[in-house]
Amino acid sequence: MLTFGEVHTGLLQNSTSLPWDATAEVLNLLVGEQVRRSERPMAYAVSPNLLTSVDCRLPAGSGKVIRGVGTVVSRASITGGHVAQGSGHAVVVKSTANRRLSWSHYLTRPGTIEAIGKAAGDDIARGFAGTGQPMGTLDLGAISGRTLDAVQRSTRLDRHPPFRTQRTHMRWVVTPTDEPGAEATGTFRVATPTLRVLELVVPRDHVGAIVDLCEDLALHDWLLTTLLALMESSLTGPGTRAQRISRLRPAIDTLLHLWMPAARVDEAVQPVWQSLERRPGFTRQWEASVSRIRDQLTLGTLALLESATA
Repeated sequence: MLTFGEVHTGLLQNSTSLPWDATAEVLNLLVGEQVRRSERPMAYAVSPNLLTSVDCRLPAGSGKVIRGVGTVVSRASITGGHVAQGSGHAVVVKSTANRRLSWSHYLTRPGTIEAIGKAAGDDIARGFAGTGQPMGTLDLGAISGRTLDAVQRSTRLDRHPPFRTQRTHMRWVVTPTDEPGAEATGTFRVATPTLRVLELVVPRDHVGAIVDLCEDLALHDWLLTTLLALMESSLTGPGTRAQRISRLRPAIDTLLHLWMPAARVDEAVQPVWQSLERRPGFTRQWEASVSRIRDQLTLGTLALLESATA
């Protein structure tokens, strides 16, 4: 029927970039399973998959009560030693038995939730993409948030981040298509200052690549959101030009080198990133922001030189 998930992204609660040995310990959320990592094009590590059993109401745009039983897959990741994410997702399918079965049945199908009764994929998709959901409805945000909290509570972190910033949450829903020659397409909207919603239509064969795409998009949305907030507070705040530039230094040290859209995304779903680059234009806005920071640094340097020669 469909796949949906939620990604929470935030600044790792550590004063410096986390080295690999500490990263592996922080992400070791399941005993006996290995933390996976890569170094190119940037340092990236991801925890083993965790399973959460659910038996609850599924979201529905119509308000209809739809029972879902199964498991949600969640995981945590750290990018560049600075940015942490908690992610949860599940595939929703119609129950062939149309009744609740034993847990042994659902545990053999990790990451799958079976919808019991009459359920339409588009109705569930509308419900999940909405910003308000009834009490007792499946809350993937709570699962993703707990996964990220497990990382942030690690004793290997010194609890002194280089600056303060908010988490962002990205809720995503994917409807598969069997249309011949279809490409992955998507719409992205900012629902609240911290919540984004991504709705995708993806060829059925490429649905498996969507989790990496959504985590990558959530990462870059957080980077852009955080940089814009830091610029607003730093460049419009009180103080001399040198003081305002000094407040931007954490962003320069921590964020600027992490901007690499679609670096780990399967080519089959890169059309989604390409459509988002056309509108709303993530990279254009990022580059304009970085250029403004560099202009401020240049002006600050010129001011120092002028004062030195005066």
